[in-house]
Formats: sequence, C-alpha cells, structure tokens
Amino acid sequence: MSSFPGPGFRFYEVQDLLAAYAAHDFAFSDSPDAPGPALSGYLRIVSQDPRRAATAVQQLDDLLLVGLESSEIAGDVELFPKIEPPAGRSVEDCLRIVRAHLVRQLENPVPAAQSLPTGSWEVRARFPELHQFLGGYFHQDFFDEYASHSEAVDDYLAGASRDDRNQLVGDISSLLTLAGSNGELKQAVSLLGMEVSPPAGADIRRWLRDVHGTVSRHPEA
Repeated sequence: MSSFPGPGFRFYEVQDLLAAYAAHDFAFSDSPDAPGPALSGYLRIVSQDPRRAATAVQQLDDLLLVGLESSEIAGDVELFPKIEPPAGRSVEDCLRIVRAHLVRQLENPVPAAQSLPTGSWEVRARFPELHQFLGGYFHQDFFDEYASHSEAVDDYLAGASRDDRNQLVGDISSLLTLAGSNGELKQAVSLLGMEVSPPAGADIRRWLRDVHGTVSRHPEA
C-alpha cells in the first residue's frame, strides 16, 4: 500500500510533488537559490529514495516538453492540485525552478533528515504504510466497524502483503525512534489519520509497540 499515486498515471510523481505544495497553501514559494517549505519537505522525502527524484525530473521534462496547455495531457493536468505561481512567474517557470533543485539534490545528495516531520504531507510521505494502517482502520467510524483494536489489526493483516507488513514494521520503528516525547507521537499519529484512542490501559507508544510485535510475528500464508 502507498500514500502516493503509483505507476500507471503518466505524471504520478509530479502529482505527489504538487500535493506537497497543496499542503502549504497551494503556492509555489521557491527561488532559484533556495527551496521553499513544500519543496524542502519533498526533497527530504526523496533523499531516502533518489529514484523518486529522478522520476520527478523525467516527468517534469515530459510535462514541460508537451506543454501544460496541450490537449494531449489535459486529462492528466486536470488531476493536479492547482498551485499558484507568484506574481511575474508562470507555472512553467516555477516547475523549471523545482526541476533545478531536484537535479541539484541528485548531483549533490543531502542526507535524509533524522528528525520527525511535522507537516501533514511530509509525515504521511515519511510513514506511508503507517498512514494507510491508521487512516484506513482507526478512523472516525472505527467503532461502527470493529469490536476491538485487535480485530482491526487482524483485518489489516488479512489483506496486507509481506511488503506491506515489512513497511509497517519499519514505519513504526522509525516513528517511535524519532518521536522523543509522547506529545510529538500523539501529533504524528493524528496527522497519520488515527482518530481513536489506544486500547484502555495502554498509551499510544505502548500500543504501537504491541502492533509492531503482532505484525512482525505474523506468519506467511
């Protein structure tokens, strides 16, 4: 499972890149010299997977070559978040600036940040499977669907692949390491879509550790 679009959509990586801007007031705020908050968050995410940055560059090249106004890609462009350029610049100008920053990251990689992200897009991109798990099973309708937290975990495990489970275990480990305080952890799981409290008698850190153990021990079918 993944929180961002995957192959099959022509500009799937550009769509996720623009989603980072949508989470920051739907505005391009980058200069040629420095990325703004949205692009900085995206660069931190792709620093862990340079293939995504390379894919974004390739798709931006394709997009700019064809042209945003081309009828050939009108259906694709319609799916993009509508990000506003600053006065005096076009969207194409802004995308070229974004591309330059991505190329710079690929040529001179900046190590992944060892800190807990705080913005909604970056938190979800940093912990994609945990976002799917918490947002998909522990949402506001949780009590209409499940009799207990363990039942929801079992439901997740019934449909999760080994890759999904491995990703979830890794996401939980990373989150528990990066969230130094319970306040940080509560904020993160809220941004990740959890809308219910942990089971009675357990705080969120202990419950996530229990989930980590349960998922880790799940046998192959």
